Amino acid sequence: MRKTGFDNQRYLEAQSAAIFERAERFGGRLYLEFGGKLLFDYHAARVLPGYDPNVKLELLRRLGDRAEILLCIHAGAIERRKVRGDFGITYDADALKLIDDLGAHGLEVRGVVITRFAEQASARSFQHRLERRGLRVYLHRAVPGYPGDVDTIVSDRGYGANPRIETAHPIVVVTGPGPGSGKLATCLSQIYHDHCRGERAGYAKFETFPIWSLPLRHPVNLAYEAATADLGDVNQVDPYHLEAYGRVAVNYNRDIEAFPIVERILQRILNGVCPYRSPTDMGVNRAGDAITDDAIVREAASQEIIRRYYRLRCEYALGLVESAAVERVERLMKELDLRPEARRVVEPARAAAREAEARGRGSDGIYCGAAIELADGTIIAGKNSELMHAASSMILNAIKRLAGLPDPLHLLAPDVIASIHALKRQALQETHPGLNLNEALMALAISASANPSARTAMERLPDLRGCEAHLTHIPTPGDETGLKKLGLNATSDPNFPSKGLFFG
Repeated sequence: MRKTGFDNQRYLEAQSAAIFERAERFGGRLYLEFGGKLLFDYHAARVLPGYDPNVKLELLRRLGDRAEILLCIHAGAIERRKVRGDFGITYDADALKLIDDLGAHGLEVRGVVITRFAEQASARSFQHRLERRGLRVYLHRAVPGYPGDVDTIVSDRGYGANPRIETAHPIVVVTGPGPGSGKLATCLSQIYHDHCRGERAGYAKFETFPIWSLPLRHPVNLAYEAATADLGDVNQVDPYHLEAYGRVAVNYNRDIEAFPIVERILQRILNGVCPYRSPTDMGVNRAGDAITDDAIVREAASQEIIRRYYRLRCEYALGLVESAAVERVERLMKELDLRPEARRVVEPARAAAREAEARGRGSDGIYCGAAIELADGTIIAGKNSELMHAASSMILNAIKRLAGLPDPLHLLAPDVIASIHALKRQALQETHPGLNLNEALMALAISASANPSARTAMERLPDLRGCEAHLTHIPTPGDETGLKKLGLNATSDPNFPSKGLFFG
């Protein structure tokens, strides 16, 4: 059984109470920026064992009919087809998924704001796509003179040039698919419009990381630095909070650097009065109050830093990040005295690859290994062959173990494998017919219709969710999709699974 070090219910109670208190403080309308991920916050679940990745959904339910939701997305992210790493989908696709996921739980997105719009063709297409499905879309262009020219920003030529978004509830949750979505600017623009109409409005930020009440170099806060290494985020002691209250609080560089700007803008909008004395003041974050076992969360956060190290090394090999991002995480690992091999599944995966090479049972001269750690601590390995990828072998071996089936038993019917191989070679003209994980799972489902053992093993697939796994090679798209859908915390060495430049 997995250990927990975080009380999700305690967090839910404390965080919801803090949000209601903040809303009452302003009296009118509160624009609540949701930092991080609104749904499926798996980073938080990994570093705070016991944290529900969808706890914010429950918070929204508690807000009930007092709240509504706006979704922001940066036009440049749409144009660049920026990808959300944990799902492997673009930000615009993630925005659509988020709208659907919220709708499935009875929560309606009141409108979508495309921020920093500059006539990007793909952003315009995204606008049309949403509007033709009945969603309201607002276009906010870059504010001239931002961030220094407050006179222009807080005027009809700045925030006043943005269309006002009609809202009807006292709490407006402003979210987006990732950092840089324009959530803060949207909140400030709305506050400007409300005050021009004589309506009271305020701003607050719902944050999870960094946790202000933990020490600056606590592994949980360092794991946040690792997660944002490509952005260059660095945790710092909030100097404004220290000066105002004589108390140490942790924040991160972008919020600290932006605070004087936000302070001046709020002062201008609110007739010379800013309700906050520090960036930490602006946040609503009670995550630290719900940590029940510091040793457990320290270990979980340390493991997350190692996972980020592997991920960034692979992204560097694929040309997705610069070497500086990898170097940042390497410095964090040195600071905590962490080794890449401290991840228990790494060495068994590499041993499986060496075994495949010794037996000459790879594919196209590439020998891959994979290993998974089950909930009881058992490690199961798999290796590639002409028949299937290492990830496929690993998963099949794991569910056989969980189902109590003998290792030599074949779960996939030979005629099913032969049929898929023939399809891939002949009709699809693929040179490597081995079954990737997605294909192996489909073959398992087909085999289960006639094979009781395959059916019994397939029923154990949900038991793999949350397990740790490692591959010796960067997973192909079919492997990566399968690993994500099964909910594994998978990493890989930065080796390519094919000698060719293209692998699919």
